[in-house]
Amino acid sequence: MVKSLSQLKEHILAELADAVTDSTIANDELTLIVAANDIVEVLSFLRDDPGCSFKILVDLCGVDYPERAPRFDVVYHLLSISENRRIRVKIAADSKIPVPSIISVFCVADWFEREAFDMYGILFSGHPDLRRILTDYGFTGFPLRKDFPLTGHVEVRYDDEQKRVVYEPVKLVQEFRDFDFMSPWEGAKYILPGDEKADNDGDVGTPKK
Repeated sequence: MVKSLSQLKEHILAELADAVTDSTIANDELTLIVAANDIVEVLSFLRDDPGCSFKILVDLCGVDYPERAPRFDVVYHLLSISENRRIRVKIAADSKIPVPSIISVFCVADWFEREAFDMYGILFSGHPDLRRILTDYGFTGFPLRKDFPLTGHVEVRYDDEQKRVVYEPVKLVQEFRDFDFMSPWEGAKYILPGDEKADNDGDVGTPKK
């Protein structure tokens, strides 16, 4: 029976030396970096090995690094109830080459993988029904990518004349405001419009003598 994270790490690396490319322990959490083609083998081992017993897939999510190639990480969070511990497994992915689906290992990954596809555009080979799950089927783009515009590409409204929901290009009635993120307790270093009591040295709120 594996008792510590360091022992667990050594145990996994001894069995999966060719599949695990890197591993770290930080904040009492073990993270494994795995080649995408080996993810099914690794997760099957973590589930079935008596020293691991990670029987539950808690979450599967994407992470976007636009400046990096490959651009995405797919992150798997597993839970072992019998051992009372968690583990994180990461693989790198891009928007063109699919990564293997893990539905054969954890059937709950079905909707998790659909969400990663919907939000990031990550493809999963072997998925039985890879389609959007949170957005409309005709939605343009992937909302959680960091280069996706904050306003989106289209807006939705109900048209009384057509008696249906219509999609239109986003129309902004005003420009986004610029914020200086200064503390309101310190006060602005510049004179605010309409503040006639500001003195010449720029100290707002100080009456002139």
